[in-house]
Parts: sequence; C-alpha cells; structure tokens
Amino acid sequence: MATDVHRRMTIKTAQAVRVDELTRSFDGRPVLDRLRLEIRPGEFVALLGRSGCGKSTLLRILAGLDRDIQGTVLVPRRKAVVLPAPRPMPWKRLLRDVPRGLSGRPARARAEVGRDPRTTAWLTTLFGGEARGTALARAFVREPALLLLDDPFGALAARTRSAAQRLTEESWQRRRCAVLLVTRDVAEAVLLADRVLVMDDGVITHEQRIDLDRPRDLADARCAELRAGLLRRLGTEAA
Repeated sequence: MATDVHRRMTIKTAQAVRVDELTRSFDGRPVLDRLRLEIRPGEFVALLGRSGCGKSTLLRILAGLDRDIQGTVLVPRRKAVVLPAPRPMPWKRLLRDVPRGLSGRPARARAEVGRDPRTTAWLTTLFGGEARGTALARAFVREPALLLLDDPFGALAARTRSAAQRLTEESWQRRRCAVLLVTRDVAEAVLLADRVLVMDDGVITHEQRIDLDRPRDLADARCAELRAGLLRRLGTEAA
C-alpha cells in the first residue's frame, strides 16, 4: 500500500519545493517513478513533456489534491493553483470573485493584477483572456509562496495568450513567489522561466537554465537556440 508522506513546510528553508523519491502509481503502473525536484523561493520553473508523462500528476500532488503517494514532498503552506479550465461563478461580478475566501481585505484594492480589469463585469461576460486574467488575479491576490499553473493559457488565441503571459510575468516579478508552470508550449517556457525541465516516463530527464534578461523576444538568436534545443529534447522539429 502506498504511504502518504505529503508534508507542508512550516520553517524557512533553501527550497520552496523539495520532492525526493516521489512515486505515484495507477493500477500498478508508476506514472511518477522516484522523481526528484527542487524549486528555490522566487524561482520560475517550467515543466515540459509529452502527454501522459506525469506533468499534471506532479502538479496535483504539489497542490495537495493527490495524496496516494510514496516518497517525500515538502511544499509551502501558502500556495495557489490555476487549472486549465477555471469555472467562474456566473452570479458574481469580477470585483467579488477575485478576493473570494479572503475575509477582511479590501476587495477593490486587491482585484487588480498588473492592469485595471473590468471590476464590475459579470464573470460570464468575460472573454477568454479576461477570464484567465481573473483566475491569475485570484491566485496572486492570495500572496502564495508557491504558484502552480497547469497549462493556463493553452486554450487562448495567440494574441490573447501573449497578453496573459505578460500579465503573469509582471505579477510574478512584483511578488516573487516560486512558480511551477506545466505547459506544452516550448516558446512559453523559454519566455517565462528561469529554468526549464523536461519530463519523460515519470522522471526529469533534462534541465535547461534560461539566463536571459527580461522581457524576452523569441526572435532573439539566443531564445531561438534554446527553443530549438528543447524541441529536439522533446523529439519535435522546430517550426
């Protein structure tokens, strides 16, 4: 039987996340296989990998949504999660939804994240980019020590996706929480992350540091080179 050793960090350490010998199996098949991972406070890490390699399973474990594990998982007590398909409450306005669950905090002052949203709009009237911005605002307003993002921009059109990426980077630079971004987009990983990890068959198989100034431009030769190298690691030809 799997042993649940998921614990929360309550003291200050050199890592915001520490995972050691993490195994998660489904029907006897390990999806995560003795995985190791460390994320420093304030570090932005992107996780790439083919579908089914275990990326989202890892994120759910870090979020505390899956505890049927073996190994050690240490995460901060203050964390926030943005999943691929946020479900806003149709009877609420943005002004009330962003600080949801936060008692005693001025909603209007906490609703903005990097730009002035339509704070009085009904949530069901927001288009894709605005709805995604609301989910990000709801996460950042909680001032997490760890932000977990599971392919948060995958369904957005290119222009809207670019705006959401900029919003995320600006908000992260102000708050400097640790971030783990699970994404299928190599360009997105290069644009946003300090470090990019590649996962295959439940383990981290490659680590790439992105030592480039921000903001970044994919047309820059160094960005293009890093993107091409990661695509090769994933077995994908550069477009």
